[in-house]
Amino acid sequence: MGEKLKKRLKSKKFESEDLAVILNVFVTSNFLRSKHDDVFHRYGLTMPQYNVLRILKGNYPEGYSRCELISRMVEPAPDVTRIVDRLVKEKLADRYYSEEDKRLSLTRITENGIELLNKIKPDIDAINNLISSKLTKSEKKKLSEMLEKIYGDYVEE
Repeated sequence: MGEKLKKRLKSKKFESEDLAVILNVFVTSNFLRSKHDDVFHRYGLTMPQYNVLRILKGNYPEGYSRCELISRMVEPAPDVTRIVDRLVKEKLADRYYSEEDKRLSLTRITENGIELLNKIKPDIDAINNLISSKLTKSEKKKLSEMLEKIYGDYVEE
């Protein structure tokens, strides 16, 4: 186990199988993040900005509050206000106030934001195909189940 990992990290052996698994997760995560970052860079976005746009598109046209965005992010970012500010400045999102509570600021994706996500989609699909081309449907399901088993107890209900 871990021959490619040993080669990638230029190591002869690992302290334990646990460490090898953790390192494999990190290397895989870095590989996939790098591929995504390359795509986002071409479109003038960061991963957190893309994540916010993707979340907002899922609740279009209503949008979400800042706290709700944070709770739905893959990697919750403490600077969501700045992320949203940038998206608003680029006309990819806009802010409005809730009808029920005028103090509550909400953010929604704009048509420009939806168009940008649609432009990016083929590049993201190509990255997703990296996984599809390497794993069967049952392997993907099993891998997801195994990864969720690691962090699942820490997910708030």
